[in-house]
Amino acid sequence: MTVAVRSFAKINLGLYIGGARADGFHDLRTVYQTIALHDVIRVTIGRGRGIEILCQDTRVPLDSSNTCYRIAERVMSELNATGRVRIEIEKRLPVQGGMGAASSNAVAAMVGLETALKKKLSPAARLRIAAEVGSDLPLFLVGGTVLGVGRGEEVYPLPNLDSLPVVIVTPGIGVSTPKAFADWDALMQGDKGAELRSAWTSEGARPHTGRLTPTLPSDRLLEVGRVFSAWLSDLPKVLGLPNTGAPAKGGSRAEKLLLDLVRTGIENDFERVVFPKYPELRDIKGELERAGARYASLSGSGSTLYGLFRSSAEAAKAASRLRERGLKAVATRTLTRRQYRKGLVIRRSSLAQG
Repeated sequence: MTVAVRSFAKINLGLYIGGARADGFHDLRTVYQTIALHDVIRVTIGRGRGIEILCQDTRVPLDSSNTCYRIAERVMSELNATGRVRIEIEKRLPVQGGMGAASSNAVAAMVGLETALKKKLSPAARLRIAAEVGSDLPLFLVGGTVLGVGRGEEVYPLPNLDSLPVVIVTPGIGVSTPKAFADWDALMQGDKGAELRSAWTSEGARPHTGRLTPTLPSDRLLEVGRVFSAWLSDLPKVLGLPNTGAPAKGGSRAEKLLLDLVRTGIENDFERVVFPKYPELRDIKGELERAGARYASLSGSGSTLYGLFRSSAEAAKAASRLRERGLKAVATRTLTRRQYRKGLVIRRSSLAQG
């Protein structure tokens, strides 16, 4: 039996980096948002044993280092299942693009295996296995708008944002996430890091205690929590959700959300270390803003950038304008949790449509 599953991408609505942890990872605060762009994962279980990974993109590993391979090992063991697992990855998303493609591929493989085997993992087992394989995986078990803390693997469903028009730009650059974290650590240890800590303190990132102590990364995450809370607490009002009474007036819900996102000042820390190394990425963010994006940002550690727009027409026009400038740009939409879950498994009747 072969099962095809859409492997949706994500963007980060803000990403803040805390201090390095004892396990070598960093504490993070981010809001993940799934979008409609996707790879396709095809899972087949036949006679025999072993795991086979197939992909025409030469940058994708086909051995046990592949996230789909590692997921398949754990799922088959957890379900006490036997058979030869064949996983075909049809790549449409960039490799090392900051869109969580490898993590999403793994979760799609998990869904495909469960469907093909007609067996379900417990929710606890799903989360445990996903977190063992990678920090970004658990968010793809939830979908929609998701708060990520810890090293990103601790996830909490948030009230869904409306499905928003978004333009994705995928430059032909691969940014290494471990290298980006190392560059962040080097930045924090240098003079620039001292300047940033001083700025964070002056902005209220650390309550005044009478001590001349520099703001620590973990202290800053407390303030980041307040920033996210301020934005998220406004969402019912901005989106006109039922528990607030009548919908917000004076403009579209999408526009109010985007203006509120900008007002809150949510940003991606990786831009501080990735843009100096790859100035063309900073230029692309500027292009998105000039094309009409109400909010533009690097996704994850990059190299993908995105812009959120007020309408599908504006997004389509901006994508066309960016393509005319030689950029690989596509207009798509963010996905609510319901849209995400409904769109995962591709029914046989729609396989040809992808």
